[in-house]
Amino acid sequence: MSAGTVGVAGSAPVLAGVLCAGAAAWMLAGGDQVSRRARLLPIGGAPAVSAGSARRERLLIAVRVRAARWREWSGAGVGVLVALFGGSVLPLALGAASVPLLRKWLRGRDRERSREARAADVMALCGVTVGELRAGAQPGRALGAALRRTTTGTGGLGAVEAGVLAAAAFGGDVALALREASREPGAEGLAGMAACWRVSVDGGAGLAAGLDRLEGALRAERDREESLRAQLAGARSTAVVLALLPLVGLVIGTGLGADPLAVLLHTPMGWGCLVAGAVLEALGMLWCRRIVRAGER
Repeated sequence: MSAGTVGVAGSAPVLAGVLCAGAAAWMLAGGDQVSRRARLLPIGGAPAVSAGSARRERLLIAVRVRAARWREWSGAGVGVLVALFGGSVLPLALGAASVPLLRKWLRGRDRERSREARAADVMALCGVTVGELRAGAQPGRALGAALRRTTTGTGGLGAVEAGVLAAAAFGGDVALALREASREPGAEGLAGMAACWRVSVDGGAGLAAGLDRLEGALRAERDREESLRAQLAGARSTAVVLALLPLVGLVIGTGLGADPLAVLLHTPMGWGCLVAGAVLEALGMLWCRRIVRAGER
């Protein structure tokens, strides 16, 4: 075997490790968080983009949705890659075992994004309703117009949005519909809106003033959450870095001329180190998660 062939074969595990590290860092950092929603929002009553751009945006969104489904299987793909370079079926088994865990994590992150989008929609709903009321619209018509203007596909009020619209348009029990809608994750602020509506109907108090104060309270709550998230960003970043350190060690060892994959995947001592490292890694991640959750509480 020539020296060039040996060099290529020796650099293959390094390339695999770099690819794995890059994929893991992208997923842990949330590489798909860039939203194109702002490009589609109208400004001054005119469409922000042309019809052709809107079609391209819809196509890109469809592609991203399909790509998000395949992300669940990225762990298995990385396992196949490492199994090919390491000459062992153990990484393939570990990659297959990571699929349900990765699916659970991704779906939890999607639920959190939907909750945040719905909370933002509720806050915007209060503000737009106040504007419609002060412009002279009746409460039911103001709420219906605000719902149509503020709710989106990612947020909205969920399955109960049609009930709120029907109650606002046909004189139903709007307060009850709003209270039902407040059960959706992130829409808890609608319970305060329902209370304002009930007090306005029963006691004759100003609905616009109550909703204005409610919007201020929701904005203050959102600012507190963002401040807390910023303070905990350091702990989350530390957890990500610590999770990637073993992989960086494998890459460095391969670059120095050692063969850590052969030791880990083909020797009993390596198997023991692999199991112990996986257990310690899991315990460390759980510990960091517990610290973050305690800070959030």
